[in-house]
Amino acid sequence: MKGHPPHRDQKSGRGSRGKSFSRKALIALVADSRGRIIELEGYGAVGMAGEARVPLTASDTLPMPEGGELMLLPQRVPVLQDLATGKLVSLPENPYQPGERICPVAAFNSPGYVHTYAPAYEELPGAAALPLFAYGAVGWHRGGFRSAVFRIDRERRQDLRLMPLEKVRRGVAAMRKRMPGNRLRQHLEKCALTYGCPAAKNFFIGRCEAPLPASPQCNARCLGCLSLQPVEAVSHCQDRIGFMPSAEEIAQVALAHLERVKAGVVSFGQGCEGDPLLAAEVIEPAVRIIRRKTDRGTINMNTNGSLPDVLDTLFDAGLDSVRISINSLRESCYDAYFRPRRYGFSHVMQSVALAIRRGRHVAINYLNLAGVTDSPEERAALLAFLESHPIDQIQWRNLNFDPLRYWRVMAQVASHGPPGGMRSLVSEVQTVFPRIRHGYFNPAVPKDRR
Repeated sequence: MKGHPPHRDQKSGRGSRGKSFSRKALIALVADSRGRIIELEGYGAVGMAGEARVPLTASDTLPMPEGGELMLLPQRVPVLQDLATGKLVSLPENPYQPGERICPVAAFNSPGYVHTYAPAYEELPGAAALPLFAYGAVGWHRGGFRSAVFRIDRERRQDLRLMPLEKVRRGVAAMRKRMPGNRLRQHLEKCALTYGCPAAKNFFIGRCEAPLPASPQCNARCLGCLSLQPVEAVSHCQDRIGFMPSAEEIAQVALAHLERVKAGVVSFGQGCEGDPLLAAEVIEPAVRIIRRKTDRGTINMNTNGSLPDVLDTLFDAGLDSVRISINSLRESCYDAYFRPRRYGFSHVMQSVALAIRRGRHVAINYLNLAGVTDSPEERAALLAFLESHPIDQIQWRNLNFDPLRYWRVMAQVASHGPPGGMRSLVSEVQTVFPRIRHGYFNPAVPKDRR
């Protein structure tokens, strides 16, 4: 459900308990039996991180970022703070409309923001897994939504306000004329117009970073894979590319972007494909074609880093930068989420070390969720990794997965002490390793690093 101002009627209980709560507390948001999002005065919004449950205030939240959406969480019971008593309560029914069931509300926030808490809730028996979104805690305060986030990247690369649909459609028409038989261009049309992919939209309007999906195969079975899920699991968000484009098709799309975008970026490894290292047979010659025809822009790869020898050949071909996805710097937690096939955590670390040694721009795509990522154990593992692997950037990405189920999976394979807070974690890394860049997007790499 997209966000809209709460419906203010007798169900909100406006005025019945409102005098007792702190002016800094966020009023709880819940969804009623008709799916309407309402404010529940007298009750405060609560965030959760692992086993921690924390009432939210105006001082530890931000106005909900532009472009975010509100979502109701079915088959779940909100955990809220009774502002008259200060106690946390599970509230399956609207206290101002007895018998009406209510459910929690979460914020799916815009790119560039890190969640500090998920919304606090409990599952009902038999509840299905939540769809693959990142679920941030949210509340209502002084006439607006506030979300438990902080900003990590100010670039407007995926700001949908800069991607008007008519402009995208004109770009689609222009690219059809320019490369009518290109199957990759056709695939990106579906990404842009059917799935609303910001990266595909940017290709057609000629800005920032363009996607180059190429691999229908993967050697990981990620719990939160966005393009392929077993029939019995949660539904995937978009269809995976069903073919391997030719080197010429890839190069044609990449060159069309790099030739018209100053400091443009083209990236292999998208949410609509498997891992691009498994498509090296076409990616390597494609990179060579691109670099024979232009030295403009950055050729990047987003990958699981499973095949260091293959990655080395791509660096030889002209790959400029690499972003390696990691949910944890502890092998047990990594394996539990990525469920690798025919590779191991050690291969990922070899790829990071190789990219550093080759002088390429190296980022980790750090899939984070408060309660795991900011636990003392994960913090120590991250700091140790950064000490031994001087990477260029950490891309802090909210994990698109059911929070409670992820915590349960991680708890089965490793210990997690009390969370120290995502803000504190990022601040500590910035202090200890001031050279590392923090963000969300793949940067353009200067020519002297290529």
